Amino acid sequence: MKKRYSIIVNMKTWLILGTIYACFFFWYTDMGGKLSEEEIQDFLIKYDQNLRNVGTSSDLEEDFYIPSELRKDFLRKFMEQDTGRQFIMVNSIEMNRNPGDVVGANSGESADQLMSRYMEHMWPNLLKRASHPIFGGYAIWESMDLVGIEGAETWDQAALMRYKSRRAFMEIVTHPNMRTKHAFKVAALQKTIAYPVEPIGYYSDLRVILGMLILIVGLMIRLRSISKK
Repeated sequence: MKKRYSIIVNMKTWLILGTIYACFFFWYTDMGGKLSEEEIQDFLIKYDQNLRNVGTSSDLEEDFYIPSELRKDFLRKFMEQDTGRQFIMVNSIEMNRNPGDVVGANSGESADQLMSRYMEHMWPNLLKRASHPIFGGYAIWESMDLVGIEGAETWDQAALMRYKSRRAFMEIVTHPNMRTKHAFKVAALQKTIAYPVEPIGYYSDLRVILGMLILIVGLMIRLRSISKK
């Protein structure tokens, strides 16, 4: 009788732990596959709507450094080459020592304060789409190796941001509030480079970490039940 009870308890334990992991896995992983042509067109329409709602294309060029039509084409190609996988945005950042005044912010706000205003929009939109920072740090010296690039000798900090998919990324960048909030980020930066990479070896993936933790917890519970016999 006790043996049968132990087996039932053991099965329930693994079922609960397995359910927890499955729920996390399906939330953390984009199961929608590659972006469809319909989705791409929908995102481009939202992009155009945001332009019309916030002002002229010349305003946008000032914020993004490239003409709006070229950026639209850039985003289209980014979506058309979707693999359906997660990616990591690699960011090198130098903050602006004298950002100046920005519409929507208080006069004299520092670069850190302006960036905080930008992240107030970003954090909830990132986290609900299982996107989040995986690394951040401050530069301790100038660039050690430079080839074929000028003006990249000094940086303040670096950050790696995980996006669940290109679909999640586009949902964030085409959000109606993104255009006005992005102005805070642009003003806060002296210069930046940000480019996406698909990880080859990503051993800090939360799915791996959680899976290992659940396995350890399950084994510990099992060993404890055995020791009580």
